Amino acid sequence: MLPKLKKFFWTWRGVWVTVPTVTGFVLLLRWLGFLQLFELAAFDQLIRLCPPESLDSRLVIIGITETDIKQLGKATLSDAELAQLLTKIKQQQPRAIGLDIVRDQPEGTGQEQLSQVFQTTPNLLGIKKVIANDSNSSVTASPILEELGQIAGADVILDADGKLRRGFISITSETGDTLPSLGLGLAQLYLEPAGILPEGSPQNPEHLQLGQAVFIPWEAHDGGYIRTDAGGYQMMINYRHSPFKTISLSAVLANQVPADLMRDRIVLIGYTAPSKKDEFLTPYSSILIGNPQTTYGIFIHAQIASQIISAAFGERPLIKTWTEPIEWLWIVLWSFIGATIRWRWRYAGGVAKFSFPSISFTLLAGGSLLGICSLTFLQGWWIPLVPPAIALVGSVIAITSYLAYQAADIRSFFSRYLTDEVVANLLETPDTLSLEMQRQNVTILMSDLRGFSNISERLPPEQVASLLNIYFTVMTDIITQYKGTINDFIGDAILVFFGAPTQQQDDAERAVACAVAMQLAMSTVNDQLKQSGLPKIKMGIGINTGEVVVGNIGSQKRAKWTVIGSPINLASRIESYTVGDQILISEETWKEAGTEHVKIIHEKLVQPKGFHQPIPIYEVGGMGGKYNLYLPEADELIVSLKEEILIEFTVISGKDIGEQRFQGRIFQLSLNGAALRSEIPLEPLTSIQIYFFNPSNSEKTRGDFYARVSESLKTETNNVWLQFTVIAPEIEDLLKNWITANQIRV
Repeated sequence: MLPKLKKFFWTWRGVWVTVPTVTGFVLLLRWLGFLQLFELAAFDQLIRLCPPESLDSRLVIIGITETDIKQLGKATLSDAELAQLLTKIKQQQPRAIGLDIVRDQPEGTGQEQLSQVFQTTPNLLGIKKVIANDSNSSVTASPILEELGQIAGADVILDADGKLRRGFISITSETGDTLPSLGLGLAQLYLEPAGILPEGSPQNPEHLQLGQAVFIPWEAHDGGYIRTDAGGYQMMINYRHSPFKTISLSAVLANQVPADLMRDRIVLIGYTAPSKKDEFLTPYSSILIGNPQTTYGIFIHAQIASQIISAAFGERPLIKTWTEPIEWLWIVLWSFIGATIRWRWRYAGGVAKFSFPSISFTLLAGGSLLGICSLTFLQGWWIPLVPPAIALVGSVIAITSYLAYQAADIRSFFSRYLTDEVVANLLETPDTLSLEMQRQNVTILMSDLRGFSNISERLPPEQVASLLNIYFTVMTDIITQYKGTINDFIGDAILVFFGAPTQQQDDAERAVACAVAMQLAMSTVNDQLKQSGLPKIKMGIGINTGEVVVGNIGSQKRAKWTVIGSPINLASRIESYTVGDQILISEETWKEAGTEHVKIIHEKLVQPKGFHQPIPIYEVGGMGGKYNLYLPEADELIVSLKEEILIEFTVISGKDIGEQRFQGRIFQLSLNGAALRSEIPLEPLTSIQIYFFNPSNSEKTRGDFYARVSESLKTETNNVWLQFTVIAPEIEDLLKNWITANQIRV
């Protein structure tokens, strides 16, 4: 049970680390207030996304427009004109009248007439400003209405960005006096005939309940707010899309409205003239585009009254929020979703790369988050949108950064020659991350350039480096393509492992296919070398498969990851038997790669150093199956010489050239090999250095001319076929001349 649990936690380690880290960071940003404006902007968007509604016919607004002001010839109604207006409104028997006009001083004539109207209209509410922010913004009430107790608060609450999202239910002054807001006062007057009276909530007697609605005071940390001013009794305004029925002052005074337009309705009177500057930014105001849309103050009061009435009848929900702990869990959930998505498909497109599944599911999750928040908002719940969105994206970015760091760490250890898939496997396997010595079945590929020592002696070091860079660049790309791990560059040799550090079932098969692809790419290498003025090169490849020890070797200060075991030595021995353009593999590799797919063109027995019995090795001509790679079959031109070429040669033992010279005669010749009649018997795979006599001057010529005995010829004793391994350019020209002069094809 414990190992399974350990494996489970390791498998999802990125999620366990990322979720609390990202969530903590998001909550810190939120607590510091950095996300408040973004969350309020999200609230505005949710308001705008709400479907259109029919206008609330329970409210009628009488707007005093710029045209009305021009017709009146003054900016303010006289007491007589206001009394006339209120009288006409009363005749239609509205349930409530809200006067959003300052009337603390007499205006013109008609004071007694207006006073009489005020005293005989119990359903009329005037306004005053309860919270005195400064002396210039104070609004005092009509003395008559204040004495009658028909006064409501006209205060509004602006957020940091200047928008009006909250409204007062009631307002408490500095002296401790509490007034209902104009919206609440009008709503109570409207609801009273329906038998809906204000009372305390059963859950909390201090909370106002009207009908089906309980008005819970807005707190400083509710919704997207952080440490906001929650003084008074506040609520979020659930704005309606549609405006209210609005008529002009002139139309009412001219009796141009239906006789029952205001019956049993709330009537609000206020200015809708820009010159009065009674306008506010709301969630519908886009502050990023030109002149933002504003809303007149009279409509704000109407929105509050409409919201209270609708909530009391259960028609539209009040805006509510979750408690902070639940919001924290909500943010944790989306951080978990983001981390899980990215971690689940972390290697689908390569290490530390965004794959199609991870991008698609992240976008789907983001769309789901927006959809959930929108649907719940329609039900009256304002749940966080911005913090979980940041947690979602932040977790995806954090996982990607973690993978990039891990991949960079692994790559720095294994150099730059690991494929993304190998890195992914390493990251997923805790045992391999420790890099301790362990046994594994590995296929070893060793490649080497034929006669490179002689080439490097003839060229300046800069050209040698240029030659190797061209060669290694092409070979590295191919090895990476076949998911091999380059362990080392040893001079001109490349040591590659298939199955280390991670194993796959087709390691040997990929190794053989990789070798064929490498030989096929030699034409590309030589083309590039020719363009750079560098000599042509040939490569031999040896492959062996066996159980080795994989891991770190060295000290605490200096260590190297490598593979140790006799199979590596055998791979090196097999490679030493190759000539240019040749691939030799062991019997173990042949069996592991699949005998039905590997094309074998030749088999020979060899007895490498340290082996008591000869072992078979196989020359590969191609790899079938899904790879379908085959080396071209050489149609080599071999000529019989009219006059045999006299040569001298020395036998090479290991890396040492023997001192004793032997004679022989070449009687058949091609650009890649020759038939030699030797005075001594030569065993297959014996390497020799050749000295020959130039037929034009009969002088002995020594050049960089090396060959290897590939097989014995049955025509005569001591007759062998040589495969040229290194040919100096000047000697190659002589060989071409000899072949041209003896065009008798065998």
